[in-house]
Amino acid sequence: MILGGDRIPVIENIKKFSASGEFHNKVELHDPVLTPAEARQITDNYIENRKKLSFKAKSVVARAAAQIATKLLNRSTEIVGMEKIPADIGGMIITSNHFSPIENTVIRHLTNKLGRKNVSIISQTSNFAMPGVIGFLMNYADTIPISVEPRYLARDFLSVLKEKLVENHEAVLLYPEQEMWFNYRKPRPPKGGAYFYSAKLGIPIVSCFVEMTDLNEDENDNKDFKQVKYTLHVLDVLYPDKNKTSKENTEFMAETDYKLKKECYERVYGKKLDYTFEPWDIAGWKGEL
Repeated sequence: MILGGDRIPVIENIKKFSASGEFHNKVELHDPVLTPAEARQITDNYIENRKKLSFKAKSVVARAAAQIATKLLNRSTEIVGMEKIPADIGGMIITSNHFSPIENTVIRHLTNKLGRKNVSIISQTSNFAMPGVIGFLMNYADTIPISVEPRYLARDFLSVLKEKLVENHEAVLLYPEQEMWFNYRKPRPPKGGAYFYSAKLGIPIVSCFVEMTDLNEDENDNKDFKQVKYTLHVLDVLYPDKNKTSKENTEFMAETDYKLKKECYERVYGKKLDYTFEPWDIAGWKGEL
C-alpha cells in the first residue's frame, strides 16, 4: 500500500543520502516540523494523559483499528524463525528495518502469533502532530513518543519503558534506523538507542528484518509501484552481558544486530550489501532516476 504523495522526490533523497552515508536523515517531504516547545508539549501531554480513562478509551479504539489493518495487510506475510523467540522471554525490544508507515503491522503480526496482547511502538514526536486518522492512530495505537530532550529521555521515557518491559513484560518496537526510508530494501547502520535501553533495563533485543518481494505486473499499487509481499525474518535474540558496561553492551549489540540484518539481506536477496543506489533498492518501484 502506497501512502503519501509523489514518491520520486523521496527516492531522490534516499539516493542522495545513501551516497553520502547519511543514513539517519529524514527523506520525507511533508512531515510536520515542530519547534522544541511543540515537541515538549507532545511528550508532556502523553505523560500527563496516558493513565486517564479518556486516553485509555481512545487507545482501545485505535488498537482495534490497528489490529484490523494488521490482519488485512498481512494476509500473505510469512514469518521465518519465530521459534528462535523463547516462550518465556518476557519483556523484549524488537528491532527491524524502517521503510513504511504501515510496516509496524508486520511486527504486530509477529506479536499476535506469539500470543501477545499488544506491542508498543516508539515513534518520533513529529508523527504525533499528523492530522486525521493517521494522527489518531499515531497518538493512541500503543505508541510512545521519543524526543531529543535529555530530561524526557532520562526520566519520563525511561520510566515508561521500564513499566512496559520490566514490570509488564511487554514487547516494544524501536527502529534503530531512526527515519523511515520508503520501501528501501537495504538495512542501514543503527543508532544506539534500542541497545542502550536493552543494556540499561536488562531486556533482550529480538533482531528482525523484513524482506520485500515485488508481485506481478498485474498486481499494481498504482502506476509507479507494484504491490509488495513481506517476509519477516526473526534473526536472533540478543541478551545484554551482565559483565559488560552499558556502553560496551550498547556497542556490541548494535554491531551484532547490524551484522545479522546485513547477513539476512545478502542471503535472501542473493547480493552483497553496498550502498550504491539502484532502482531495485526501492521495493515495487517501476521507475528510474
